[in-house]
Amino acid sequence: MATNCPFCRQKISPDFKEVNVLKTYISERGRIIGKDRTGLCSRHQRQVSVEIKRARFLALLPFTTQVR
Repeated sequence: MATNCPFCRQKISPDFKEVNVLKTYISERGRIIGKDRTGLCSRHQRQVSVEIKRARFLALLPFTTQVR
């Protein structure tokens, strides 16, 4: 069974310390992108959401962008 999820293919889990990886799953406005657009499986989409929220809490990622 072929899967499109990059985490399943590489057999890794998302981590809040990998900020560059998590940035790819955040829109330009700072929102978490849904699994229909990212191509993640349900399990890894939930994990990515939790890790993004952890990174935001620790100030590794911003909550919003500065749009003026």
